[in-house]
Amino acid sequence: MRSLLVLFTTLGILLAVGCKEADSDSPSNPSNAHEGGKTLTVALMPKSKGNAYFVSCRKGADAAAKDLGVELIFDGPVNPDPAKQNEIVENWITLGVDVMAVACENKDGISTALRKARAKGIKVITYDSDASPDARDFFVNQATPEGIGNTLMDEAARLTGGSGEFAIITASLTAQNMIEWQKFIEARRGAKYPNMKMVALRPCDDLKDKAQSEATTLLSAHPNLKLIMAICSPAVPGTAEAVKQAGKSGLVKVIGLGLPSENRRYVKDGTTDAVILWKTEDLGYLTVEAAVALAKGELKPGATSFRGAKLGEFRIVGDNILLGEPFKFTKENIDQFDF
Repeated sequence: MRSLLVLFTTLGILLAVGCKEADSDSPSNPSNAHEGGKTLTVALMPKSKGNAYFVSCRKGADAAAKDLGVELIFDGPVNPDPAKQNEIVENWITLGVDVMAVACENKDGISTALRKARAKGIKVITYDSDASPDARDFFVNQATPEGIGNTLMDEAARLTGGSGEFAIITASLTAQNMIEWQKFIEARRGAKYPNMKMVALRPCDDLKDKAQSEATTLLSAHPNLKLIMAICSPAVPGTAEAVKQAGKSGLVKVIGLGLPSENRRYVKDGTTDAVILWKTEDLGYLTVEAAVALAKGELKPGATSFRGAKLGEFRIVGDNILLGEPFKFTKENIDQFDF
């Protein structure tokens, strides 16, 4: 009996020590925890998770999740697929995540699912490409559509002398952010460059190889083409490769929205004149930071600014959190960037 008593006493001490050690592993900073001490879960969705643009965004998102002590779930379609995005949102609703951050492939197609998430008490933020305003709380906007459209059109006009034919290669004909950019590209063209003519708009499904194929077709179909504007990141190197293989480097200008790492060699050899973008890792970081602040009640409707611990203060216009102005990567500065 005495030996049993000693055994139970020893087990009790070990259990007490074990519980104390387990408690030391739980978040020491209350800001890391959500309701009931549960670690806050942020679900982040790209348009397509194989796209290098969103891979870069994820790096920033992962860094933010680590800094903030939250759990990050990253999932999305392999290729742009509105139906798959809806399916993933439904799965996240079932999982009961705290907040979703979604880059929307189809504005109308995903908004119903996001409204359902909000009805279940899940906070919703969009980034890169927006949903309907009533389907989310805030939109983390990498740059205003007007700023992007004007920058692209001004650069195209500079390279063509303000006249001649140009074409656009986009990700898809339903990508809401690119539809908005195209509106401002056309508005700028009509107002400032009436001697320029857009002769084609072709989708590449966010695939470099398809962009190359589309660009090759455009070069054949439009012998007077002076410039191709690629407005999704895989399309820029794909277009540049088509122009290079056709022996038209310098004759047909290439510009677009893309990553420095994917376009460096084409910019350096003169096939691509400029790549316009923003700091994609900062976009991922800001999206997660804003999502966490929203879930914790620190970011509220009507706010005019948002201050992050790492990136500083950002302006909020309406319900759009603005990352900043587009940046132009050229032969002179592209080696300074490694994303």
